Amino acid sequence: MPEPVALLLALIVLYFLVIVEAALVFAAWRSGARFSFRLPRLSRGRAILATAALPLAARLLLLPVLPIREPQISDEFSYLLQADTFASGRLVNPTHPMWQFFEAPHILQRPVYASMHQPLQGAWLAAGKRMFGQPWFGVWLSVGVMCAAITWMLQGWFPPQWAFYGGVLAALRLGILGYWMNSFWGGAPAATGGALVLGALPRVLNRPRARDAWLMGLGMAILLLARPYEGFVTCLGVCGWLLYRGRHTIPGLVLPAGLSVLLAAAALGFYFSRITGSPFRPPELVQREPYAMAGVFFWETPRPDPGYRHQALRDFYAVWEMKSFTEVRTAGGFLWNRLRHAISAWLFYIGPALTVPLLFLPRVLRDRRTRPLVAIGLVTLLGLCLDVWFYAHYAAPIAAVLFALVIQSARHLYVWKRRTGAGASLVHAVPAITAILILVRVAALPIKVLTPPDWPMTWYSTSRGNVARARVLAALSALSGQHLAIVRYRPQHEAVMNEWVYNSAGIDAAQVVWAREMDPGSTRELIRYFYGRKVWLVEPDESPPRLTPYVGRR
Repeated sequence: MPEPVALLLALIVLYFLVIVEAALVFAAWRSGARFSFRLPRLSRGRAILATAALPLAARLLLLPVLPIREPQISDEFSYLLQADTFASGRLVNPTHPMWQFFEAPHILQRPVYASMHQPLQGAWLAAGKRMFGQPWFGVWLSVGVMCAAITWMLQGWFPPQWAFYGGVLAALRLGILGYWMNSFWGGAPAATGGALVLGALPRVLNRPRARDAWLMGLGMAILLLARPYEGFVTCLGVCGWLLYRGRHTIPGLVLPAGLSVLLAAAALGFYFSRITGSPFRPPELVQREPYAMAGVFFWETPRPDPGYRHQALRDFYAVWEMKSFTEVRTAGGFLWNRLRHAISAWLFYIGPALTVPLLFLPRVLRDRRTRPLVAIGLVTLLGLCLDVWFYAHYAAPIAAVLFALVIQSARHLYVWKRRTGAGASLVHAVPAITAILILVRVAALPIKVLTPPDWPMTWYSTSRGNVARARVLAALSALSGQHLAIVRYRPQHEAVMNEWVYNSAGIDAAQVVWAREMDPGSTRELIRYFYGRKVWLVEPDESPPRLTPYVGRR
């Protein structure tokens, strides 16, 4: 079979549900109102509560067929370390004497043992662990708060019924089957912060009140604690619009909004100082210094090879990261890279169903109502283009903007062919289609079909995560005593999305400690340090992964 044909067939299989979605859109267009249903009319407060409750209740009902995902991506383990640290009543952990065996992407080993990420996602996970005994419930709660915040934001720009319409779409698209709900990676906190900032904007422009100014400041503080770069770019657009159209409101904003941001900045500076020794040195910068060769922005100069103790880290930093970094430094590579990012954003946020109203986007771009959102969104997208990498949660601060543009486009669609009601039928069909697709995806879960790859992630990416590692961990945890699991990869191991060496905050107290295998002399030193533990060899690249007593290298 020719390679292009094989690739096309693979894409059809991997993204078959997107094709089903397009087919439902076509069927709705052909059949009028058959796929349609009308949302109930609710008060503003009840609409906010309803959109918060929808994803929370739906996800709980799905737990029997869609259990809590096992962590897999390096960022997830980093956030879980942060959560475990916070839940233990600490901000950081001391460097372990055997830290060379525990090196992992996105985690600092020196000057302290901690996550490199901003603290808000970890705080949500810690809350879930403390309240429910499982960090994922912090993710679950954060998604409900996000959907409520997006609905509140939309109420500032649109009539209540249209805002409720957009809130329901956000809950169905972002809140049930996507990775924002089904991983530990995050997305909801930054979307919440962006929604608060953008929802306060029309309120302070129309009728300045201290409450709305405080909510704008709270949103800015959340963005600072969740995604500072993307949040800064979004807030830059908001402040620019305020200077352009609402200079008279700025004096009333400075105290309540500025106080929230200053408090968050002070707390973040204290957190940074505990990790890096300086309130002005982010942990991410310190973590990347001894490992990363690629820059975060495409104009940066690549660093020389720092020398890696482990092949998995070399594969991550010197191969995987450098491949993307090198690509975007050429004009053709930059354009191709951005096109892939645009496709991934479309798959996650929009898809065929929400594309239908967006066909009227050219009209929306001329609307006075949404002109500020278009300007702020463009500023944020420009900022995102400067970054080498992109995942859907990078655009989380403007997630509410995307749904606002969908709503305004849907309002234009609603009056299209008013005599036949075709436009109105399509508007009512869009939430129906998104709900039907969720049912189709859930029905396919037991037979393990319609599962997309890990990237680009879609709105229905419900990977089970690193189940193999979880099974090995469960097997060791079921045994009595404490254990040391020494991981040995094959040379061709793909560690970017399949890393096994991560530990909890208190390594020495853990029942199972994961470590990388090093040279025989160093590994013997590790075993002596953990004297009294049963030592195991874990070989993840065997099928199935092999767990045997450790006897050293043959």
